Amino acid sequence: MKRLWKNIAIFIVLIGLVTGITFPVNAAEGTDDNSDSINEKLGVPIVVYGDTLSDDQKREVRELLEVSDPDAVEEYSVTGQDIANYINGDPNSRMYSSAKITREEKGEGLTINIVTPANITEVTNEMYANALLTAGVEDATVDVASPVKVSGHSALTGIYKAYDVQGEDLDKERMELANEELDVATDLAKKDGMSQEKVSELITDIKQEIADKNPASKEEVEQIVQDQLNKLDISLSEEDRQLLTNLFEKMRDLDIDFGKVKTQLEDIASTVKDKIDELGLDAGFWEKVGNFFKEFLQLIANFFKGLFD
Repeated sequence: MKRLWKNIAIFIVLIGLVTGITFPVNAAEGTDDNSDSINEKLGVPIVVYGDTLSDDQKREVRELLEVSDPDAVEEYSVTGQDIANYINGDPNSRMYSSAKITREEKGEGLTINIVTPANITEVTNEMYANALLTAGVEDATVDVASPVKVSGHSALTGIYKAYDVQGEDLDKERMELANEELDVATDLAKKDGMSQEKVSELITDIKQEIADKNPASKEEVEQIVQDQLNKLDISLSEEDRQLLTNLFEKMRDLDIDFGKVKTQLEDIASTVKDKIDELGLDAGFWEKVGNFFKEFLQLIANFFKGLFD
């Protein structure tokens, strides 16, 4: 009988371990008692809803973005015409992804939270952060949500509109370039062997090198791009390499000073590398996974065998 209870205890511990390994994202992060407090210096959060949302979907997005009191935020809608105005997009676009922007104190940096990751299918937190830095957005917490599956591109327009209606001018050329950057990043992430994390790492590393070296010619930009591809062991077609070079050459032409946001770029780089490490995106990753479950299943088999021995 003692042996039976010992085996049962071991089985319960094993189940606890597997549950803990499989579902760490469900852990509670605690409650912020100041979440409803209005910052009188920086103003209330701004929420921009996709214009295509139905009334029910808009209510759902409000809940997702934790807008419990509409009077405690400023609310706007973003339309297809806004996409045309801000980034030369299609005025007939259907707008679902929405965003809440909370301005932060200078030096706090950018924090991006994709509240519905299953419904934002192409753009990652780091891609948003990189694009927003290119557009000139700094020091803000941005929450993105959609009630349906979308690529995530249109949320950028809502963020730009939020700044515009608050009288904070963002350069239109930089906004268009940020959207082009997002297009390049999401296109590269669809290539064989290129994860979203790897693309974010590449884009961020190139920006850091541009900040450090301040290239004076297209040839120097091209060399930085190639050096980073080599460093990260990424092989791209000539066409894709040219896309990257052209993108960063435009950034050089616009004289975007990435040195100003170097700390934020370092934060993005650190986050991306942590994600890559957590995912175990190395050559032996799947072998490790296979070995773990092989050993685990053997432990389960031994447990049940022990019950009847």
